[in-house]
Amino acid sequence: MDADTEIALARPSDALALAEMSRDLIEVGLGWSWKPSRILAMIEHSESVVLMARTRLEIAGFAIMEFHEEHAHLNLLAVKPHQQRKGVGKALLEWLAVSARLAGIARIELEVRTDNDEAINFYQSIDFRREKVLKGYYQRKRDALRMVHHLMTPEMAAQRP
Repeated sequence: MDADTEIALARPSDALALAEMSRDLIEVGLGWSWKPSRILAMIEHSESVVLMARTRLEIAGFAIMEFHEEHAHLNLLAVKPHQQRKGVGKALLEWLAVSARLAGIARIELEVRTDNDEAINFYQSIDFRREKVLKGYYQRKRDALRMVHHLMTPEMAAQRP
């Protein structure tokens, strides 16, 4: 990741730009479900984190993760095509993984389209493992692959209070 790129929490004023990135980079062919109001709700929700990678000129990428009792769920991760393979996605996920570990979370889960080999390979490169295929997950049209990244061993997770 370039030294000029900074990781920061999203602000309410970023909701429109992030929703447009979701529509254009993630939700292609599915309809637009992550609209500005939904992104804003996640920014304002105490159990979620909306994170951005920002350069001096643009938002290079973003991620949205929700925290639950024992796991975190990565809802969205997008990096603009010309910013890919520069460590932006990895930096966003590392920030989120540290936050999840500090919160005592045992694992991060996500879903990705089964035909998105590039994303699947990226997630596998940072220790996400294939868990199962979810038939018709995306609007009953497309299958998803659930992937999981364990932040602690099962033994450590069992010892949590």
